[in-house]
Amino acid sequence: MFESKLPTVGTTIFTRMSQLAAETGALNLSQGFPDFDGPQALRDALAQHVAAGHNQYAPMAGLPALREQVAAKIARSYGRMLSADLEITITPGATQGIFCAIHALIRPGDEVIVFDPCYDSYEPATVLAGGHCVHVPLALPDFAIDWQRLSDAISPRTRLIVINSPHNPSGALFSRDDLDRLAALIRGRDIYLLSDEVYEHLVFDGAQHASVLAHEELYARAFVVSSFGKTYHVTGWKTGYVVAPPALTAELRKVHQYVSFCCVTPLQWALADYMAAYPEHVNQLPAFYQAKRDLFCQQLAGSHLQFTPTAGTYFQLADYSAIRDDLDDVAMAQWLTREHCVASIPVSVFYQQPPANLRLIRFCFAKREDTLRQAAEKLCAI
Repeated sequence: MFESKLPTVGTTIFTRMSQLAAETGALNLSQGFPDFDGPQALRDALAQHVAAGHNQYAPMAGLPALREQVAAKIARSYGRMLSADLEITITPGATQGIFCAIHALIRPGDEVIVFDPCYDSYEPATVLAGGHCVHVPLALPDFAIDWQRLSDAISPRTRLIVINSPHNPSGALFSRDDLDRLAALIRGRDIYLLSDEVYEHLVFDGAQHASVLAHEELYARAFVVSSFGKTYHVTGWKTGYVVAPPALTAELRKVHQYVSFCCVTPLQWALADYMAAYPEHVNQLPAFYQAKRDLFCQQLAGSHLQFTPTAGTYFQLADYSAIRDDLDDVAMAQWLTREHCVASIPVSVFYQQPPANLRLIRFCFAKREDTLRQAAEKLCAI
């Protein structure tokens, strides 16, 4: 009999809820992608590069012009001067970058600490590398690090800690103080860091993203992952990047070259052109998405959902206890989709062991205004 290497893994909740939304004709606020196009100039650049014949393999580490633009953006955003050749690798999506970083580090028996609720790719990548995930729940209601539980979770086998800020699904932000405390906790230990920062530019209300790239001590032992898809509204392009010190980058590339070797060439050319011509794009993102968050939350004010406007990402959590306290969140998400034509994501799926009576669902507000208004109207009618 064939024995699965991932016996507990099935089709992701994102796929299942998007399929259910399509089957029922529901508004899809479940999976995290925009229902609007990326910038016209970016799409035009792609067409131009395809027509110009830039359709063969790019260098394994990524197109030099794109890596140089990433280095320039990081210098502007975080004040860190990087070697585009030795510290930046372009990957076919952030998830592939996360996979390669984990496989570059983890050996059989190693432990990887993750914070629940957490993105669903961290554990399968760890298991396939022969490692074991140790789940540390974030403290409710603010999804803050429980420092005592984190300290207790560290063992001689701990090899990697995965952090995610802005945090999916909660939208919570880690602070510079959090990074300082983390640095103090792992100082002198052979522990590395994977920092998932794909929503780095989606931070609201005047807050600043505390990036590991701006933390000298942590960056020395870190892989930092980001996403062009999230930043430029083109999630279907599946293009991201990993930043790490030269020695870690060298190990990452050893894995990356045998997983995909390189990314789609004309996409890289288009992104490089757009980043060079429109460096202000990333500075406009907080206001752009905050306006969508504020509209959605204002429209939901008349509903029976309870929520606090999210601090980051393009996800809004809501407590539905006042509507259907008899349903767990998976059943609630299905009920909302089938009966009220609004698809969401249940938060319990991001946990190894969800807290008792968790009644939270996640909505994606990376949508057109009319989509958000229609969804809120349906939710307010319940």
